[in-house]
Amino acid sequence: MFNDIGPLELITLVVLAVLVFGPDKLPKVIQDVMRTVRKIREFSESAKEDIRSELGPEFKDFEFEDLNPKTFIRKQLDNDELGLKEIRNGFDLKKEMAEVTDAVHSTDTSAASSSGGRIDMTKKPDEPGEDNRPPFDADAT
Repeated sequence: MFNDIGPLELITLVVLAVLVFGPDKLPKVIQDVMRTVRKIREFSESAKEDIRSELGPEFKDFEFEDLNPKTFIRKQLDNDELGLKEIRNGFDLKKEMAEVTDAVHSTDTSAASSSGGRIDMTKKPDEPGEDNRPPFDADAT
């Protein structure tokens, strides 16, 4: 519930509670808060049980956490009926990337004959000389 509260924040809350309620009333306030939290939990559990009993036996495995879209999708994708585990396990990313790299670095017959066999994609284009200026494009400026 309070997974994102750090130790400094917790100490700040305790000091603030002591300053607001005082050391005499603080234990009573903590008891009242805990009693309220317990009542809310009991009310929530009884409401969940009432909803499950009203839905009937066909929804006996219904979980309220499934109403969260992430949980619902994760549960559906982990279902073995769809065969997605075999697809996911059969997909080897390193192998696929190696195939793509080989395809990119492979020599094309038309380009290979003009450049001597291999295309150098890291080579920078020649810079134009003083009298060989690039064309001016008015729309690009």
